[in-house]
Amino acid sequence: MIPLILASASSARRRLLNEAGISAFVCPSDFDESQVQIDDPAELVQTLAKGKAEAVVRQFSNSLILGCDSVLAMDGKIYGKPLSVADAIARWQQMRGQVGDLYTGHALIDQTQNQTLVRSQVTRVFFANVSDRQIAAYVASGEPLQCAGCFALEGRGGLWIEKIEGCYSNVIGLSLPLLRKMLSDLGYDVADFWQFVQE
Repeated sequence: MIPLILASASSARRRLLNEAGISAFVCPSDFDESQVQIDDPAELVQTLAKGKAEAVVRQFSNSLILGCDSVLAMDGKIYGKPLSVADAIARWQQMRGQVGDLYTGHALIDQTQNQTLVRSQVTRVFFANVSDRQIAAYVASGEPLQCAGCFALEGRGGLWIEKIEGCYSNVIGLSLPLLRKMLSDLGYDVADFWQFVQE
């Protein structure tokens, strides 16, 4: 079976794959996201995901390269990772009690077939009306500083999410159902990738 390369430094994305039984070789892309300026969140995450995958593609042969990128869209604005502690606090003061859309772009480059698929998934996120004290404590934990959208659904941030509508794993950074469909569209059965799992 063809090796899967994850062009991301995200431990959350690697953990999602591992928990789904898929062992991926991690190769962070170091792609310069600042060079991409797009106002549409779906188009933005697809472009960034493709850029990340393409940034590492020359290092491999006969492999599947997976690139992903996530942003939160709210009130017509697009947010990635917070720039600082102050930015994270201000962001949460704006997000509390509100609803946002978490977009994750997925790019899959199949070197054996010379094909590239690029798609995105969106999940609606409902934020709790948290207090200033709770915001300060959460930001002090450091967790939101590493996350697009300024929260980790699978961590402390899950306490501040009332509900989501759509794909759960998409909010963490990689939609497992979408990945399964993309692999299928390229002619692969996701279950075949389970044999690469290392105990």
